[in-house]
Amino acid sequence: MFISERSKYALNPIEEEDVLAEKLAASGKKVIKLNRGDPPVYFPTPAYILNAYIEALKSGKTTYSMATGVKTLKDAIRARYRKKYRISLEDEDVIVTQGVSEALSFLNSTLINDGDSAILFKPYYPLYLPLLNLSGGKEILERYNENDAWNVHIEGLAGTLKTLKSERKLDRVKYILVTNPNNPTGTVLKKGVLEELVSLANEYGVFLVSDEIYDEIVYNGARFTSIGEIAKGVPHMILNGASKDYDATGFRLGYALIPGDDEKSVLLKRKFADFATVRLSANVPAQYAFAEGIANAEKHAEAVSAMVNEIESRVNYATALLKENPYIDLVRPNGAFYLFPKVDMKSLKFETDKEFVDKLLIEEGIQLTRGSGFGAPSHVRIVSLPPQDVLEDAIGRLNAFCRKNASKRRR
Repeated sequence: MFISERSKYALNPIEEEDVLAEKLAASGKKVIKLNRGDPPVYFPTPAYILNAYIEALKSGKTTYSMATGVKTLKDAIRARYRKKYRISLEDEDVIVTQGVSEALSFLNSTLINDGDSAILFKPYYPLYLPLLNLSGGKEILERYNENDAWNVHIEGLAGTLKTLKSERKLDRVKYILVTNPNNPTGTVLKKGVLEELVSLANEYGVFLVSDEIYDEIVYNGARFTSIGEIAKGVPHMILNGASKDYDATGFRLGYALIPGDDEKSVLLKRKFADFATVRLSANVPAQYAFAEGIANAEKHAEAVSAMVNEIESRVNYATALLKENPYIDLVRPNGAFYLFPKVDMKSLKFETDKEFVDKLLIEEGIQLTRGSGFGAPSHVRIVSLPPQDVLEDAIGRLNAFCRKNASKRRR
């Protein structure tokens, strides 16, 4: 066979409707794309960051850098976590990557042998699965509790870990991955839930990974807690980057923080550094621009505050519009910029969420992402970044689409 067996895992449901959407747009149909969480489309990357990028180019910062990252950026990241979360980091604890996706690829390449597994929670960010599967790993799926505003279902996780230990399979579980704030639900996990999660990871000796790429996009009175604030002494990793808080998705810069000095953490950061050498370096001028984005705290605070205030307004507006739809249930998000409603497919003329999003795109020109791509069938993900008039148009069409396709039982 010419094509590898593992290549079947190279899928991204967020983009699977793009070809159809482009064909519809080319035919003259108006298409509103609410499938991709790309802030700079609606909130231009701050000028002071762009100017730092230009200055880096002009000053010749276009060579390779150290594989694990430019020292200027690593120092800025360390200072951010010391000031914001009271987390002390050494230079070797910070590995700059080409987005969080590459950090996850490093993680799986470092830890996963064929037949090993990782614990993920449904609904999950769709790329967690292929990156695990491409390394030969298998997922163990736990869940967030929709009835508890999508917080981690701790009892289920505790039961699974206990069973794995009793069956002597726990040593094949390489990590637990949690997302906070969550994509796709927009939940900001409660501090008490995180403390229980850390306790379980410690009790069963499983490495803990927290994807915190939206850590400053929090609103509606919610408070974000970094796993690093409570996991002191428990082996863990924090993932973050430039894409969301710093409004620079196209920079493709992320980082992994591995603060521990325990055996697992030391081995992991050494191997991350090795994998970084294999790809030489991340985007160098972008690293200097990102460093300026972090270090210029005053301008960053101004930019991110304005963006988050507007995101809060748009998300809450879209939530209110969806609440008018009797075929939809929605937990209000308090972080990121997604809505993840559950659609009453039984009361509509659809068998699956894939059929729902396909027909919505074809008939109404609204592009969403199916919830089954996140491990949550009968849900859809809606990106709420566009201005209110666009959201009003899109959700108005969505609500009308549901009414039009209601079964006779609910008419």
